Amino acid sequence: MDKLRIKGGTTLSGTVDISGAKNAALPELCAALLTDEPVTLTNVPRLQDVSTMLKLIRNMGVTAEQGAMGQPDSGTVRIDAGPLHTPEAPYELVKTMRASVLALGPLLARFGRARVSLPGGCAIGSRPVDQHIKGLQAMGAEIVVEHGYMIARLAPGLTRLQGCHLTTDMVTVTGTENFMMAAALAEGETVLENAAQEPEIGDLAEMLIKMGAKIDGHGSRRIRIQGVARLHGGTHQVVADRIEAGTFLCAVAAAGGDVVLRHGRADHLEVVIEKLREAGATVNAGDGFIRIQSQGRLKAQSFRTTEYPGFPTDMQAQFMALNAISHGTSKVTETIFENRFMHVNEMVRLGANIQIDGKVALLEGVEKLSGATVMATDLRASASLVIAGLVAEGETVVERIYHLDRGYDQMETKLRGIGADIERVKG
Repeated sequence: MDKLRIKGGTTLSGTVDISGAKNAALPELCAALLTDEPVTLTNVPRLQDVSTMLKLIRNMGVTAEQGAMGQPDSGTVRIDAGPLHTPEAPYELVKTMRASVLALGPLLARFGRARVSLPGGCAIGSRPVDQHIKGLQAMGAEIVVEHGYMIARLAPGLTRLQGCHLTTDMVTVTGTENFMMAAALAEGETVLENAAQEPEIGDLAEMLIKMGAKIDGHGSRRIRIQGVARLHGGTHQVVADRIEAGTFLCAVAAAGGDVVLRHGRADHLEVVIEKLREAGATVNAGDGFIRIQSQGRLKAQSFRTTEYPGFPTDMQAQFMALNAISHGTSKVTETIFENRFMHVNEMVRLGANIQIDGKVALLEGVEKLSGATVMATDLRASASLVIAGLVAEGETVVERIYHLDRGYDQMETKLRGIGADIERVKG
């Protein structure tokens, strides 16, 4: 397996282009299944999860054409789901990616049936699909789980899903996306209460609206969808990845330097940016860019992860890497996933002083970290270990970076472009 070799101690300067968001691109690839007309997505990131999703929909009979790697149109994907003949997502193609559950709503809405494997993905805790099943059942689906598959069909007598008033037991991003896509072709009005508010939800809604859906309230806790009989094709640009942007902000804050993130959306990272400013970094932003300047050790910051617009769980590990080498103590509370401190043991190998007490991590900032070989356990843990390696003395080797490739578009290339001493070692 590939690994990253990092020699720490260099400051970062220059410009980084932020790619399209993985967490927007994946549901939007599934949204293309809702119509028999071509859909074009631009600014699609080059990620392992995107490749897996493309294999998944191609296996259904969908035509999905990508621009050549390295060409100006390499972020463009043209999907034609007109020839879709098998509304099924087999285990072999979805075992490494939880986002596969997003195929359930569109397939059921358009074809009245679907067979989708229970998904896999990062080992960061339980992310049950029961909310998806309950919601779609409320819209008129009959769903059973047999032999590791969700088998869904419309209830007898129905030709379309039915609009309803739906309140989830918890805030669920993929659940909100699945219900919104399914409701776009349902009969009547669907009201989603306790909806997720992430920017990726709003971006999916804007894509669906371009395809003819009638949606309002996205970005709030209540979303209304008036179902239509059919959707048409269209073109949509994937929103910039706020987590990639946040990761680079933390990297510069930790290593020091002056970097501009092109296409970064500061309005999607307000809580993270405020914490960075409180830590002592200078962050300025304008239309389509974020600039961060950092010098010397910063001040450790305590935070608690919550649903958007709070501090994102997907930024917890990266900010902990910054806290690990900052002045003072900090307390990090994880409220979203129960196993999201798996990176801590690896950071301790690098010299970090971190104690875990249930859902709380207590950090005492150290003056320096020391390079070592560490192992990535999940996507964001990978990023946090890369950040730690950038500031550690000597050489750090991050193994099992296939996790990193699932969510970051050529991370080592972008870091090398702003001065990091980092290289990929092929396994």
